[in-house]
Amino acid sequence: MFVLLVKYKCKTGCRDAFFDAIRNDHIDEKSRSEEGCIRYEYSLGIADDELILTEVWQDEKAIESHKNSEHFAKLGDLKTEYVENTEIMKFKAEQV
Repeated sequence: MFVLLVKYKCKTGCRDAFFDAIRNDHIDEKSRSEEGCIRYEYSLGIADDELILTEVWQDEKAIESHKNSEHFAKLGDLKTEYVENTEIMKFKAEQV
């Protein structure tokens, strides 16, 4: 199992618009419905311009399939519009 923690530093004043666009395009729902997705959840960061994404995937194959999806490409387009910087941390984990 793999855990990804993604921190989006949004352009000033754009966090809510970015989050709204993600939900309006159902990117979160589509990602959660993918085979191998265990968790896909957004939360607000501590700073006003941060949006945090927590992803848990069954294996690398599920992550690669997600990266090749249409909604992942759409998220990339939204990031171009709303996000200054993206930080990703990836961890291999086991359920305890």
